[in-house]
Amino acid sequence: MATIDITEDTFEETINNNDIVIVDFWAEWCGPCKSFSPIYEEVSERHEDIVFGKIDTEAEQALGAHFQIRSIPTLMIFREQVVLFSQAGMLSGSQLEEVISKVKEIDMVKVHEEVAKQAEA
Repeated sequence: MATIDITEDTFEETINNNDIVIVDFWAEWCGPCKSFSPIYEEVSERHEDIVFGKIDTEAEQALGAHFQIRSIPTLMIFREQVVLFSQAGMLSGSQLEEVISKVKEIDMVKVHEEVAKQAEA
């Protein structure tokens, strides 16, 4: 699956309607972002079951601010509307594949139970 551009208007729908969404926060002027982009695209082609989104932090400043993006590229992975991974900096293709594998292995029933407990506290 090719990557998609995510905007403030499409963000919530994208997160709510897909099991796993990986988001790359980037900007046109960012050298490391440009280096990471082909890696991200290549990995996206191997995972038809995952949405790979890109958020341009210059165009979508409200989303960048909401997620407190201080450094780009920043990669964030949502599964069942829960952020399971957030890290600034580039990953290699094999590192990204490893993170995806771990995200798929997580018992989301337990995660949702933990989120509910934290919400009650």
